Amino acid sequence: MTKAKRYHPLTLLLDLWKLIRNSIVFALFLFVIKAGSDSHFITFGRIIFLLVIGISLISILLKWFTHKYELDDRSFHLYKGIINKSEQTIPFSKVQNVNRHTSLFHQIFKMTSIHFETGMAGEEATVEFKVIPPTEADRMEALIANANREERTDIQAGHDIKPAPSKAGATNRIIHFEPTKKDILKASFTSLSFLVLIPLMGSVYFKINEVFHIEEKAVGMFRSILSSWWMVTIIILILGMASTAFGIARTYIKYGKYQISTDPERIYITKGVVDETAFSISKDRVQAVEITQSLLKRWLGLAEVKLTSAGSSGENSLEINSLYPFLPVRRAYELVSEILPAYKVTQKMMHLPTKSLGLRLLRPSWIWIIATAVLFYFKPALLKVEQAWWILSAALLILVAAARLLDFFNTRYILNDHFIQFKTGSLATSLFVSKRDKVIEVHVTRSLFQKRLGLASIETINRAKPVHHAGVTDVPLEFAESFYTWYMRRRNEIKVE
Repeated sequence: MTKAKRYHPLTLLLDLWKLIRNSIVFALFLFVIKAGSDSHFITFGRIIFLLVIGISLISILLKWFTHKYELDDRSFHLYKGIINKSEQTIPFSKVQNVNRHTSLFHQIFKMTSIHFETGMAGEEATVEFKVIPPTEADRMEALIANANREERTDIQAGHDIKPAPSKAGATNRIIHFEPTKKDILKASFTSLSFLVLIPLMGSVYFKINEVFHIEEKAVGMFRSILSSWWMVTIIILILGMASTAFGIARTYIKYGKYQISTDPERIYITKGVVDETAFSISKDRVQAVEITQSLLKRWLGLAEVKLTSAGSSGENSLEINSLYPFLPVRRAYELVSEILPAYKVTQKMMHLPTKSLGLRLLRPSWIWIIATAVLFYFKPALLKVEQAWWILSAALLILVAAARLLDFFNTRYILNDHFIQFKTGSLATSLFVSKRDKVIEVHVTRSLFQKRLGLASIETINRAKPVHHAGVTDVPLEFAESFYTWYMRRRNEIKVE
């Protein structure tokens, strides 16, 4: 076991930078914009601000002095506290995902940050190193890979497997996808990044106006511009080109260095030009695969593949666990088979029976009922038509029926050996695939009307944070019974993880 040591000293600088970044707006308001104010409210605010800053600085220093860590061959050991000291021991076997993030701050000092995400709850959910040398991060990853490999070796009757190489020396990775310039252009338009510039400019304008009060001058300038058609045309062209360039640049910064690769044991996703993110997950930790398509992506033949895992990746978990969000549909299916050979995805699935459509159309819509009640109470006029409320209600009912009709035609399902697979959605669709041994719970429910029509609803639950629920409504009773019997065979496949 290595000797317990403090986190890297640059952690102090990073925490100080975050404190300055989060408090700069309040400082400008209290000490610059309101510099000449004698208001008791402003004076009191300054005192509170200085107290909070002082307490935060002391907290940052105490945290660095009292928080330590050490590693052995099997676990993290985390220490904290001055008077009430505590120790956490987190086994490497609990680590589900590894997430690296290298911001501009880290790049300046040739450092990185690394999070080890577990399937546990509470404070033990994540082991985080905010600033750490890349070589030390590599060593930690290698220790975890070796410990997990030894555990699997013990479970699988002692097969001799060589230790995994560290990231720095990983030469056995297979690169499955890197976006081309065409992919970046397609992604910039599909993600609608070019629409971000105008609201961003509006936000900057309002913030400047709050400080310098330029609204009167701006209104006069806008009036003179609008009075000239050729000036309006030029400005529209400039804004269009600037928005397009901004969208492409924004997409390139985010996806320009995107790469999906694998070795025999793990999946690696790296992305980012300025802020670099590297995510890895053990293949046997993947609980399910989801292939999603928004309406725009369906029109363009694109899809996004998401990996469901038990580790918690924080606020950006969905984005981090996602493969490239703008894959051609066929390539998305191929990629799942390449990176997860144990998973089988089939495009041939069963459709819902016709009687399911009738039940779906007749099922009450609370959105329509509540909206109709509100419209009846206020009776808003539309295009000078006083009784327009019932037209709006009828239009909403048609939309609800159309959405249910689309959902009926898009919904499909199949049991394929050890796998369950179903597709749901109306305008946007989601294809869910999971292995039987990764499903921790199933539900089969039947309403009164479903019983009369010989239908049922099925649901699967997979480990994730939050727990992942997926299912299909109004499937034939025979399939629901087969689904339950299929799941009961899980007891013969359960492996200790």
